[in-house]
Amino acid sequence: MRAGELAAVRGRLEEFASEVFAPLVRPDWLEKGQLYLRGLLLDGRRKSMQPMAERLGVDHQRLQQFMTSSTWSVDQVRARLAWRAVRAVQPQVWVVDDTGFPKDGKASPGVARQYSGTLGKVGNCQIGVSVHAASDTASCPLSWRLFLPQSWDVPEAEARRRACRIPESEHHRPKWELALDMLDELAGIGLRPAALVADTGYGANVYFRHGLEERGLAYVLQVKGEMTAHGEEAVPHQPAHGRLGPRPLPRYRTRPVPLRDHVLAAGRHRGRAVTWRKGSKAAMRSHFVLLRVRLAGRRPQPAPDGTIPLVWLIAQWPEGEREPVKYWISNLPANIPAKDLVRLAKSRWRIEHDYRELKTALGLDHFEGRSFTGWHRHVTLVTAAHLFLTEQRRSPKAPSRV
Repeated sequence: MRAGELAAVRGRLEEFASEVFAPLVRPDWLEKGQLYLRGLLLDGRRKSMQPMAERLGVDHQRLQQFMTSSTWSVDQVRARLAWRAVRAVQPQVWVVDDTGFPKDGKASPGVARQYSGTLGKVGNCQIGVSVHAASDTASCPLSWRLFLPQSWDVPEAEARRRACRIPESEHHRPKWELALDMLDELAGIGLRPAALVADTGYGANVYFRHGLEERGLAYVLQVKGEMTAHGEEAVPHQPAHGRLGPRPLPRYRTRPVPLRDHVLAAGRHRGRAVTWRKGSKAAMRSHFVLLRVRLAGRRPQPAPDGTIPLVWLIAQWPEGEREPVKYWISNLPANIPAKDLVRLAKSRWRIEHDYRELKTALGLDHFEGRSFTGWHRHVTLVTAAHLFLTEQRRSPKAPSRV
């Protein structure tokens, strides 16, 4: 935002900051939190502390102290932001994803040579895992975690951990586990998704799927065609209660085959054309085949009767393609309309807008501090700035350009 535009919404911003920063009990923390928000919202190429302070006309040490050495916690601020985001967005789904923060050197917390979808390759970066609330018209992050690679748990990393002030309780955990941790945290403040979507990095992970099922969460997860499953008509080879002791895993008479093979055997004619979104230039439309299958692979999760539950297999098979190009699985009910399944499967597109604005306009990946806590504070305040803009865009009283 330009200085004049920011001045025009100054009252709204102060009201917003007073509410979301209410847990910051010290007046100087509230003042600095508002200052940091203004710095993030004000136009400028870099949103690290020193350039922001120069644009704001203040000593950057004020921002530095607030972000790195003060003792305020992000937890209560995030809780208030999450509730406001859910009210503003009115989400149809939550989205789990992760994004890369390119970095130079080895001193930033969690930095390592690792694959980043942002870079499209292996590079020196941090990885942040996030949960977003999303509808067809808006989306906003609800929570964040910084992924710590295994290289940050070895004895040689102790000096780096101390320098970054990484708590003793924080160690390497897979991204899917960080996502479940955030879902539990949000459930603890009374927020649960109607359905959850994620890409193949999460959908292909059996432990993540089981974690969602154990929490009673509905999902639509992208997967690869190589994932194996039994057909809808498959039946167990032996009764589930055929012996004493632990119930045996079901053994099916037919061998499981890849999802791709199930769809190819059904044929493209079994599908239908589905429009899932009205685009700015044309409707988003393609051909989809929907089947019911029983997932196989490692650790199938039996139902109470010992069978493997049926799930939806959704395959996008555009005209002119010899086989499907994308696959999803879902534990949503059997009677859900096909257009709703497809719309949910395709709903990840919204958070690409989040990441674009968070990074290009609000400086999500511009933080140059080297503390673990500072990183989490920065992404929380960037989330606050993004939510403020989202609320202004959705308000009929908002200025025309926000």
